[in-house]
Amino acid sequence: MELEFLGTGAGSPAKFRNVSAVALKLLDEVNAVWLFDVGEGTQHQILRTTIRPRKVERIFITHLHGDHIFGLPGFLSSRSFQSGEEIRPLTIYGPKGIADFVKISLKVSQTHLSYPLSFVELTEDGVVFEDNKFKVSCCHLDHRIECLGYRIEEKDHPGELLIDKLRAEHVPSGPIYGRIKAGETVTLEDGRVLHGVDYIGAPQKGRVVTILGDTRQTPGILTLAKNADVLVHESTFGKGEARLARNYYHSTCIQAAKIAQKAQVKQLLLNHISARYVGALATQLERDARSIFANTRVVKDFEVIDIPFKKKGSDF
Repeated sequence: MELEFLGTGAGSPAKFRNVSAVALKLLDEVNAVWLFDVGEGTQHQILRTTIRPRKVERIFITHLHGDHIFGLPGFLSSRSFQSGEEIRPLTIYGPKGIADFVKISLKVSQTHLSYPLSFVELTEDGVVFEDNKFKVSCCHLDHRIECLGYRIEEKDHPGELLIDKLRAEHVPSGPIYGRIKAGETVTLEDGRVLHGVDYIGAPQKGRVVTILGDTRQTPGILTLAKNADVLVHESTFGKGEARLARNYYHSTCIQAAKIAQKAQVKQLLLNHISARYVGALATQLERDARSIFANTRVVKDFEVIDIPFKKKGSDF
């Protein structure tokens, strides 16, 4: 599981930061990629990565401001021209109006997609997607227009087969290992009875990723971020700019750090960085946030963040 940031800027494209888009790469887990927001130029950013558009199966939109959706029509259209294996269906989740925006854009431009496209417009907080490996929930935030944050929860992985224990007890390898792994009770040729549950390790706790849209500080953030492995939080404003942030329905790096601390997340990633913050000023945003929550970083375009499983006996 990895996060790859395709755009980390706020409002409009800048020289070193494109507008909002982040890919959650689940290639090892489900051989798919999920996008969160698709700002203008996202497909151009993707060309500079190893991401294959046909592997993008789900897109989650936080809100309908242009810097978060203007890249959608172009990406959807270009995805039709991918060569190779059959292009998978794609589902877009987002606030009411996202379907109209996409359908009208495609209709006016007479664009015809070569794959099924569906929409899930979200009007209430709660679970928006769930299968046997992942659950995605949304919660409304506090922005100038309707805006959502998403919590992606990986289901726990079954425990590993304790092969060393089986070998120590001289259990012959072969198909019987598969039956034990499935939790069955098996009888060996020598009459011994083995209970599968005794030879399976503890389940591996699934990972949790929280990705927010633009927002002022609001209780919903804590609901989404509680105990997350990674919190992606906007930082449009810096230290000492709390009043400005509130007036413009955004957050500061200090506010983000405080919520990360309160929610007991493992890592805080700051994005949606104003073009005012370049070079040393961007570094200062990170330094200020770290004074409150040490495991913080201001992410850059094309930065890839690995999200490992929690090691036993460790907080990270």
